[in-house]
Amino acid sequence: MTIPTYDALMLPVLRLAAERTWAMRDMIARVADQLGLTEAERAEQVPSGGTRVIASRVHWAKTYLKQAGLVEQPKRGVVQISERGRTVLAADPKKIDVALLQQFPQFTAFLSKTRAPGGTPAPPSLTSPSSPAASEPASTPEELIASASLALTEALRDTLLARILEAPSAFFERLIVDLLLAMGYGGSRADAGEHLGGTGDGGVDGVIREDQLGLDRIYLQAKRYQPGSAIGSEAVQAFIGALIGRGAQKGVLITTSTFTKRRWRRGSSPARPGWC
Repeated sequence: MTIPTYDALMLPVLRLAAERTWAMRDMIARVADQLGLTEAERAEQVPSGGTRVIASRVHWAKTYLKQAGLVEQPKRGVVQISERGRTVLAADPKKIDVALLQQFPQFTAFLSKTRAPGGTPAPPSLTSPSSPAASEPASTPEELIASASLALTEALRDTLLARILEAPSAFFERLIVDLLLAMGYGGSRADAGEHLGGTGDGGVDGVIREDQLGLDRIYLQAKRYQPGSAIGSEAVQAFIGALIGRGAQKGVLITTSTFTKRRWRRGSSPARPGWC
């Protein structure tokens, strides 16, 4: 049989999520069982290879349901229905598609982020025939690729953030050291970064040595906060105090959340959300 599209799988996925909490690998297998897929169909790969078609489509169905708030992921690789999802199921919908999900503001916000610069909609495969995007003029191949890339980036961002929040705090502390080294800080030396986090770290989680003698250093602090819990001025001032205590001239504070809005002195304004 032809494996259904991701949007055709959204209702079956939501119904399964209503039964119990699922590991994604088990849900994929259960969907394949319900569809009566053969072993060959279960093993069918997407054109680029590396991922099975059925797994890809179930994951995309789950991603769209999650973006609309119909399912939740209490931890990595696990999915369960939300109260909103139960409300939607109670209405006994004949299908769940993008048009239905667009009634939820957080989903329309997600769709707006998966539009290419200039307002190009997500590619047809990421919309339903009844959705407004489907009636817009056809996009060029380059625009479709850009839109699909943005959608994949958004889904990857959510997955990475979930993994960081679930992992031990030391994982995030080591991650920011690796991140800054990959961005070019410390040059090409693999030993230019060091993780310092732990008991007695003095408010500093890592350091990047910018020169061979280690005289010019960037001190790092990692704040792994849940989304919605912003970093306040007290935490920033505490980090500044830790830098002063080490006689440091440079410091970077990185968070999984954001910073509260306040007036910053010139030279101390965060360069972007999550950085200070």
